[in-house]
Amino acid sequence: MKPDQLTDALEAAAVQVGIRVRYEAMTGETAGSGGLCRIRDEWRVIIDRRSTASERVAVLAEALGSFDTESIYLAPEVREAIDRHRRPTVGGAT
Repeated sequence: MKPDQLTDALEAAAVQVGIRVRYEAMTGETAGSGGLCRIRDEWRVIIDRRSTASERVAVLAEALGSFDTESIYLAPEVREAIDRHRRPTVGGAT
Protein backbone atom coordinates (compact mmCIF):
# COMPACT_ATOMS: atom_id res chain seq x y z
CA MET A 1 0.00 0.00 0.00
CA LYS A 2 1.39 3.41 -0.95
CA PRO A 3 1.92 6.00 1.82
CA ASP A 4 -0.97 8.18 0.57
CA GLN A 5 -3.33 5.19 0.57
CA LEU A 6 -2.12 4.17 4.01
CA THR A 7 -2.68 7.72 5.27
CA ASP A 8 -6.27 7.64 3.98
CA ALA A 9 -6.91 4.26 5.62
CA LEU A 10 -5.44 5.45 8.93
CA GLU A 11 -7.56 8.62 8.81
CA ALA A 12 -10.68 6.48 8.28
CA ALA A 13 -9.69 4.25 11.20
CA ALA A 14 -9.17 7.31 13.39
CA VAL A 15 -12.71 8.49 12.66
CA GLN A 16 -14.05 5.02 13.53
CA VAL A 17 -12.49 5.12 17.00
CA GLY A 18 -13.57 8.72 17.63
CA ILE A 19 -10.42 10.68 16.78
CA ARG A 20 -10.77 13.87 14.80
CA VAL A 21 -7.90 14.47 12.36
CA ARG A 22 -6.80 18.01 11.50
CA TYR A 23 -4.00 19.40 9.38
CA GLU A 24 -2.51 22.68 10.56
CA ALA A 25 0.55 24.79 9.79
CA MET A 26 2.87 24.10 12.70
CA THR A 27 5.55 26.70 13.28
CA GLY A 28 7.43 28.22 16.19
CA GLU A 29 6.75 26.46 19.48
CA THR A 30 4.35 24.02 17.81
CA ALA A 31 6.84 22.90 15.15
CA GLY A 32 6.97 19.18 14.57
CA SER A 33 5.07 16.47 12.75
CA GLY A 34 2.10 16.55 15.12
CA GLY A 35 0.45 14.14 17.50
CA LEU A 36 -2.50 13.07 19.61
CA CYS A 37 -4.13 15.42 22.09
CA ARG A 38 -7.38 15.79 23.96
CA ILE A 39 -9.34 19.02 23.64
CA ARG A 40 -12.60 19.45 25.58
CA ASP A 41 -13.20 15.70 25.95
CA GLU A 42 -12.48 15.08 22.26
CA TRP A 43 -9.45 13.17 20.99
CA ARG A 44 -7.67 14.84 18.09
CA VAL A 45 -4.64 14.19 15.96
CA ILE A 46 -3.12 17.39 14.70
CA ILE A 47 -0.65 16.96 11.85
CA ASP A 48 1.60 19.50 10.21
CA ARG A 49 0.13 20.11 6.77
CA ARG A 50 3.65 20.26 5.32
CA SER A 51 4.56 16.79 6.58
CA THR A 52 5.34 14.01 4.15
CA ALA A 53 3.01 11.05 3.64
CA SER A 54 5.41 8.86 5.63
CA GLU A 55 5.40 11.31 8.54
CA ARG A 56 1.59 11.42 8.45
CA VAL A 57 1.46 7.63 8.56
CA ALA A 58 3.76 7.62 11.59
CA VAL A 59 1.73 10.23 13.49
CA LEU A 60 -1.62 8.58 12.73
CA ALA A 61 -0.38 5.06 13.44
CA GLU A 62 1.18 6.11 16.74
CA ALA A 63 -2.06 7.81 17.81
CA LEU A 64 -4.16 4.80 16.83
CA GLY A 65 -1.79 2.54 18.74
CA SER A 66 -3.13 4.12 21.94
CA PHE A 67 -6.68 2.97 21.18
CA ASP A 68 -8.45 -0.37 20.94
CA THR A 69 -8.75 -1.07 17.22
CA GLU A 70 -9.54 -4.78 17.53
CA SER A 71 -13.27 -4.25 17.00
CA ILE A 72 -12.91 -2.49 13.63
CA TYR A 73 -11.81 -3.91 10.31
CA LEU A 74 -8.38 -2.76 9.23
CA ALA A 75 -6.47 -3.94 6.20
CA PRO A 76 -3.41 -5.98 7.19
CA GLU A 77 -1.04 -3.19 6.10
CA VAL A 78 -2.91 -0.70 8.28
CA ARG A 79 -2.85 -2.99 11.31
CA GLU A 80 0.88 -3.62 10.77
CA ALA A 81 1.59 0.13 10.64
CA ILE A 82 -0.29 0.64 13.91
CA ASP A 83 1.51 -2.26 15.58
CA ARG A 84 4.91 -0.87 14.50
CA HIS A 85 4.10 2.48 16.14
CA ARG A 86 2.16 1.20 19.17
CA ARG A 87 2.95 2.80 22.54
CA PRO A 88 1.41 2.29 25.97
CA THR A 89 -2.16 3.55 26.35
CA VAL A 90 -2.50 7.25 27.19
CA GLY A 91 -4.72 8.23 30.10
CA GLY A 92 -8.31 7.60 29.11
CA ALA A 93 -7.65 6.37 25.59
CA THR A 94 -9.19 2.98 25.11
